[in-house]
Amino acid sequence: MKSDRLLSVLLLLQAKGRATERELAEQLEVSQRTIHRDLEALSAARVPVVALRGSLGGWELEKGWRTQVPGLDEAELHALLMAQPRAVGHPRLAAAAESALNKLMAALPGPMRAQAAAMRERLHVDATGWRETGEDLSMLAVVQDAVARERKLAFDYTKADGEKAPRTVDPLGLVAKGLSWYLVARAAHGIRTYRVSRMQAVTALASGFDRPPRFDLAEYWKKSTAEFNQQRRRYAATLSLTADAARKLQGWFATTLVPGSMRVEDSGDWVTLRAEFEAEAEARFIVLGFGSRVRVVAPTELQQWVQTEAHAMAGQKFTHATED
Repeated sequence: MKSDRLLSVLLLLQAKGRATERELAEQLEVSQRTIHRDLEALSAARVPVVALRGSLGGWELEKGWRTQVPGLDEAELHALLMAQPRAVGHPRLAAAAESALNKLMAALPGPMRAQAAAMRERLHVDATGWRETGEDLSMLAVVQDAVARERKLAFDYTKADGEKAPRTVDPLGLVAKGLSWYLVARAAHGIRTYRVSRMQAVTALASGFDRPPRFDLAEYWKKSTAEFNQQRRRYAATLSLTADAARKLQGWFATTLVPGSMRVEDSGDWVTLRAEFEAEAEARFIVLGFGSRVRVVAPTELQQWVQTEAHAMAGQKFTHATED
């Protein structure tokens, strides 16, 4: 985000000729302190930005110095359109991104603009799944605004176990994972992650904050998700399946082939796999779904549960409705 903002500052100075820190801050919706740091960063990178004092002062680029933003190549254009606005996952963000994309397309050279228009006619991204995700993103716009303007956030947060409590944090960044959005923020006891759909009564406070030095959002997310995956409890089961059922299971879950388990029966080829599920309930669901195409080898409690459930189902009496 910082590199994008630096480029925006540079382009604004190039377009305006001269601008104050206040004007730049208002244009980019950040604090004047942030703009001052950005200008110092540009100067340190040997971009010739000059500060002029007095009532008509401000910042400007040295006379005759200009930068050029390289045009898009074909691969970059393809990638941009593949990540088009309808995949953003929130109506307000999608509308803003659509507007930005339209402006970008208008600025493209004629042949590339025609190519982009043809590609958009042949591509549609439906970001919704077949089932409703239940994600409440009504607070997303407020959170995004606080992140951009570096304002403290106050909100009520409901944890996965249902516990609800107030929070006041320094919002450091937003992460979109699938159709879910997460806020990464500094709280009283360190940096934490909050699911936006569990945030209520969100308020951006007037007070700002200083970002942690050298904080890298992408690196933090990579590290925290790796730690989460390591800590998450898994339910392991060993299953003997027909070849077609085994192929399906391997496409859905992490599995390991049991060496020497291939065998041929009258019903076809069978194979034994060790599979990892999120929980025992998920293992039960999958085993029942495969029916006679799977046999539970281990653990014993899953094997016994399936046997009990199968007997109960076999003993059920079914009645047929008839019309009078």
